[in-house]
Amino acid sequence: MKDKRIIIFDTTLRDGEQCPGASMNLREKLEVARQLARLKVDVIEAGFPVISDGDFEAVHTIAKEIKGPVICGLARCVTKDIDAAGAALKPAGKKGRIHVFLATSKIHREFKLGKAQDEIIRLAVEGVKRAKSYVQDVEFSPEDGSRTEPEFLVQVCKAVVAAGATTVNIPDTVGWAVPEQYGALIQRLHDEVPEFRSGKAIISVHCHNDLGLAVANSLAAVRAGARQVECTLNGIGERAGNAALEEISMAIKTRSDFFGGVTCGVNTREILKSSRLVSRMSGLVVQRSKAIVGENAFAHSSGIHQDGILKKRETYEIMDPKEVGWGGTELPLTKHSGRAAVASRLKHLGFKMNEADVQAIFARFKEIGDKKKFVYDDDLAALVEGQITEVPETWSLEYLNVTSGSQTVPTATVRLKRVSKKDKGEPEVLQDAGIGDGPVDATLKAIDRLAKTRGRLMDYSLRAVSQGKDALGEVTVKVNFDGGELVTGKGASTDVIEASARAYLNAVNRFLSEGSKGQRSSQP
Repeated sequence: MKDKRIIIFDTTLRDGEQCPGASMNLREKLEVARQLARLKVDVIEAGFPVISDGDFEAVHTIAKEIKGPVICGLARCVTKDIDAAGAALKPAGKKGRIHVFLATSKIHREFKLGKAQDEIIRLAVEGVKRAKSYVQDVEFSPEDGSRTEPEFLVQVCKAVVAAGATTVNIPDTVGWAVPEQYGALIQRLHDEVPEFRSGKAIISVHCHNDLGLAVANSLAAVRAGARQVECTLNGIGERAGNAALEEISMAIKTRSDFFGGVTCGVNTREILKSSRLVSRMSGLVVQRSKAIVGENAFAHSSGIHQDGILKKRETYEIMDPKEVGWGGTELPLTKHSGRAAVASRLKHLGFKMNEADVQAIFARFKEIGDKKKFVYDDDLAALVEGQITEVPETWSLEYLNVTSGSQTVPTATVRLKRVSKKDKGEPEVLQDAGIGDGPVDATLKAIDRLAKTRGRLMDYSLRAVSQGKDALGEVTVKVNFDGGELVTGKGASTDVIEASARAYLNAVNRFLSEGSKGQRSSQP
């Protein structure tokens, strides 16, 4: 193929966010979108506008504020979906894309839709044409494309391209494909649909990782003629996740010789920062051995490896860690650093904060500065992300005291302030105590007693944000309230019990302010 440019379509904010407990609020999504723009992805799939007011607002806000990438909204081949996507994407102008989808595989046609092949083609064409009335850039996905009969898939591709689709995505919706077979399918479509050969339309791929083959299948498709890859940061997504953006982009860059010299426009030096931001915003921890962005990705413990690295890096490293963002940390701040220094460092780190945000972050910075000698960039990023993840507060933490020991029943005394005002205009302050199996359990039970919630802790993770014994501890919790969907909470402090309390209270406030979200429709 003459075209050597691979379009990177990021769906972290749509498919990635569908992972249970990974939902983000508007501010979190907007910060991720800003970072995706700095990463220089080509397309940001910002959400599924019709499914909720929150998703509509997120797509609309990102379309209005993010410059550079194409902004995409997902829609079924249903009039109300397409109309909602068109309205949400209006601020993006010529940079807007509507992504319509409809299942095409035999099992989906028979058991989910109850429709014949000719009806599927008719609905697909109508969906593309309606989307075309809002935007010029229309993408169509035959859901479960990898399990669709190849001859029927060719018919569908020809029909939607004739109707105006400029991109046709072939999803491996259930992670069923294997590279050789999937590559052959993409090659057949490329050979049998004239518009793919002429460049009038391009083939995209969207692979799921149920068999651990999402990246391998995507790269096989690139070799076979696909010119767009749909992926997510850290590979997050439904079930086992999606193809990982960082692996796709670095494979293309590192093995350009094998992939025929194709390139993508990703600013690889922003990969690590992007990965960490998404991990914190979604509450999904990156495993240490994860390729490219894991803590151990460039670690060498073997003496032979260390010796080789010292003599010539390329002996045991196929990539320069600096190419993906690994490197030295800037000089840390101290408790004596002023507000201007903190604001300057925030700008250097790429965060866009208003005056109120900077003031709130500076106040927390001074608290942390009194407890530890140095405040590193990662500490500051954790404080910023804590500000971003804030939700309208029903309760705020006023006081916490914990008694625990091997011969003592763990007891926590908690004082919370209700943000809403009483009749006299004074904030309501409540205090109670709880006992538990340990100090964290006792603290969370006390919070439940005060907030009158019933939370079941489903996941708890603690990590040191930076170096040293006085490192800031960042806690992420996933909580099930009253049998609803998982709610994520985050909190940070040099005291891990306080960090746990702040994380749980963040989840409580999120639950009380947002309530449970409805279930999403089936998507590619």
